[in-house]
Order: sequence, then C-alpha cells, then structure tokens
Amino acid sequence: MKILVINCGSSSLKYQLIDMETEAVLAKGNYERIGETEAFLTHKVGEQKYTITKTALNHEVALQTILSELTNSEHGVISSLEEINAVGHRIVHGGEIFDKSVLITPKVIEQIEECAVLAPLHNPAAVLGIKACQSAMPNVKMAAVFDTAFHQTMPKSTYLYPIPYEYYEKHRVRKYGAHGTSHKFVSEICAKLMNKPIEELNIVTCHLGQGASLCAVKAGKCVDTSMGLSPLGGIAMVTRSGDLDPSVVTYIMEKENLTPNEANSILNKKSGISAIAGMVPDFREIENASYTNEKAGLAIEIFNKTVAQFIAKYAVTMGGLDAIVFTGGIGENQINVRKGICEYLKFMGVDIDEALNNVKGEEREITKSTSKIKAFIIPTNEELVIARDTMNLV
Repeated sequence: MKILVINCGSSSLKYQLIDMETEAVLAKGNYERIGETEAFLTHKVGEQKYTITKTALNHEVALQTILSELTNSEHGVISSLEEINAVGHRIVHGGEIFDKSVLITPKVIEQIEECAVLAPLHNPAAVLGIKACQSAMPNVKMAAVFDTAFHQTMPKSTYLYPIPYEYYEKHRVRKYGAHGTSHKFVSEICAKLMNKPIEELNIVTCHLGQGASLCAVKAGKCVDTSMGLSPLGGIAMVTRSGDLDPSVVTYIMEKENLTPNEANSILNKKSGISAIAGMVPDFREIENASYTNEKAGLAIEIFNKTVAQFIAKYAVTMGGLDAIVFTGGIGENQINVRKGICEYLKFMGVDIDEALNNVKGEEREITKSTSKIKAFIIPTNEELVIARDTMNLV
C-alpha cells in the first residue's frame, strides 16, 4: 500500500509518499509561497533534489504540480495516480470533537472548519488540501490525523483554566496542546529503547523546534502538555512568547493602543527568544551568537531554564520520571541546548554524557549508565504516524 501524506500550511504544502510494506519514503517535498508568483517546489527522491519554479495561485494548482512530479517519467516514483491507495492529512486542531484519527467525510470537513477558530492559520489550509486531493483523486479514501488527539486523555483538572466556567461551556476555552503525533511517536520509541513496556514508564517528551511543546506521558497516555488553547502557550519559543502573566497582554494593549489581532500577532510572531536576543528568528544563529552576545546568551538561558522547569513540573505531575526525550529541529540538533537543559536537572539525577551528546539527529541515549533519569535523542517522524493511522483506517 502506498500512502500520500499531506501537510498544508497557509502558503505551503509538504508531502511524503510512503510505501507501507517497508515504510520507506519514496519521495517527499515542499511547495512554498503558494499564492505568490515566486512559488516553487522542492521535490526529493532519495538523495536527489529537484527544484521546480512554477506559480501556484492556490493549493489545488500546487497539488496538481506535485502529482505530476510523482508520476514524472524522469524523476517520478509511480507510473500513475492509481498507485496511491490512500491520503493522510495532518490537521492541527480537532478541538474536543476528535480524540482519534478518522476517515474524511463531508461532516468531518465541516467539523474541521468549526475548529478553525482555534487554529486560524492551519485548519483552513488543511481543508484546502483535502478538497484539492478530492478533486484530483475523487475515488481515493482519505484520513484526518489530528495534532490535538493524543492530548485528549488529559484529566479535566489539567485542561481547564481557572477562569469563569461559562467560558468553557460557551466557547470551549481550555488546554488542547499540539504536536501530538510527534509526542506519541517518540514516547513509544523511547519505551523500546529502554526495553520496557510503556505502561510502566513516566516520560517527558520535548518537541523543540520553531514551535515547541513538552508532554507528560504516563503509561503511554498524555496527562499534561505545555501548549494550551493555541500553540502560543508553554515555553518561550523562537517567535512566540509562551506563558505570560495575563496582565502583561492587557497592559501593553492599553499602553500601545493595540487591537486583539495586533496583540496576537506580536505574541505569535514578534516575541520569544528572538525578541529577547534582538535577532532574526533563527534559533541556530541565536545559539551561535549566545557565547559573545549578552542578549543572545540571555535568550538561550531563558529557553533552557524554562524547558527544564517544565520537565521538573511534569515529574511532579506523574509522581516520578524515568526518561526525557529530545526531538524536533532544536531537540535533535542543538548539542549545547540539550546539555544546558540537562545541567539544570542534575539535582533530579540527570547525568549527561558529553561524548554521547555530541551528535546531531541520531537516535541514542545521551546520559551515563549511572544516570537515575535517562535522556534520549529520538528523531521524530510525524508523517509516518499519519501514514500508519491512515493505513489502519482504510
């Protein structure tokens, strides 16, 4: 069975075609700047990379180009679209409606659109991707896989906010979380690496990238996560503020005469560690500058300390901690950031091995054999989770 995995952003379309017999990626790529005249597609087959510059005014046009590349006589990987047995779509927000992946129906599309108010940049784009695929492949079954679904096991005492209960009843204001497919995937790999049933383990998974979240995984279930109503909550990220005293927002809005949309834009796009450092929103550049630039150093210290604080907090939540997992672009590749986080946790018994930690993007344990709490690098694979769920459904 060959499954096409689709991940739509507001102006991008990422994809992977996976052969589920071997779980090998046949081809993958990303169409960027959709809606602009400078749109282009990066298509990869094995180690070969092809760049196609072609205007795509919408997601349907972008998808048609992608499907043409997949069947291209020179660098395609299938002879016809009939070889695609199913399509799995990444959906950021499923609200309280979806606690698992589902086959896509007209009703499901309506419900995804209902949740768009909670993910205005992501859910509408996902619906565009679904409709584009349905137009191009009308007879192919499709599945929706939700970032929020894994977090639906959180107890009510965790996901409710201490605000008037009527806001939950009327508007469903609560914690939802994100990156659920990643947290699920790496926690299961962690249990295998430890050679223990996941039901016996307390794990904190740290998905650290441009957007970043932590998850407390107890016995294979999410019991808490750092992102909240939206992906803005939790730790300080590259451009997102993370958790704040709520009065900071209202105070700045009043002083700067900001609208809610303007304040939301500042908190999402102009805050975080890049704002502290006064640098472009590139974590690698900020980390590289942190050794000589005082503000950059302060930004990295805030990031490391906040991640460590959440890990310690979740150890309390779970009544103990067996393992920490680092994943995502930062978690997998920033050696000194992992070291800095683990050094804050020495008091808990985390003893990092600097030689083992001196690696990028490689699955391995990075703590000494004597460490009371194990730490691992585990590269995430959200696309594979989506493909597996899709295969199970169809």
